[in-house]
Amino acid sequence: MSTFEAAKPRREVGPLLKLVLELGPLMVFFFANSRGDWLSREFPALSQLGGPIFIATGLFMAATATALVASWMLTRTLPMMPLVSGIVVFVFGALTLWLQNDTFIKMKPTIVNTLFGAILLGGLLFGKSLLGYVFHAAFKLDDDGWRKLTIRWGLFFLFLAVLNEIVWRSFSTDFWVAFKVWGTMPITILFTLAQMPLIMKHSLEQDSAE
Repeated sequence: MSTFEAAKPRREVGPLLKLVLELGPLMVFFFANSRGDWLSREFPALSQLGGPIFIATGLFMAATATALVASWMLTRTLPMMPLVSGIVVFVFGALTLWLQNDTFIKMKPTIVNTLFGAILLGGLLFGKSLLGYVFHAAFKLDDDGWRKLTIRWGLFFLFLAVLNEIVWRSFSTDFWVAFKVWGTMPITILFTLAQMPLIMKHSLEQDSAE
């Protein structure tokens, strides 16, 4: 790589493409689980993975890897949260397929959300609002704003971890897969929108404009 290429600024992707990269693997997981029997008939090699949930897990891992590679090729960087989540997907997905036990892939959201929640809340104990390092390019908040937002997101991640445990332990595999797409995502979007008043109140850009 030339010096000129290395010095080029990091490229940004549009919001629609970013959404596709983030939600694409999840949609693949949902489709593959719901159409697992059809996929095994049309693509006999997939039947070697096992039943629908195992086919879905294998394709989920492939889709996650594809999304990470595409993100790197487009932006020359990998966002920390999708990267950590992807690593957990590969580890727990491999255990799921190797041991033919879907408990591992069902626990993946619990592990990831607990990890994110613990990191955010733990950072506050050392006086670090780590959420600011993730969203600093999108928002400019004062220290109190970052602290409050970090607390809210940390608790929300722990809530998602508990919710995932309740759902996968109490309902069928098909219900759990559907809930990951049509339950968890809307809840997350609503929570994100609910933080806008806090963001507006503590925005440094708004203070500068005033």
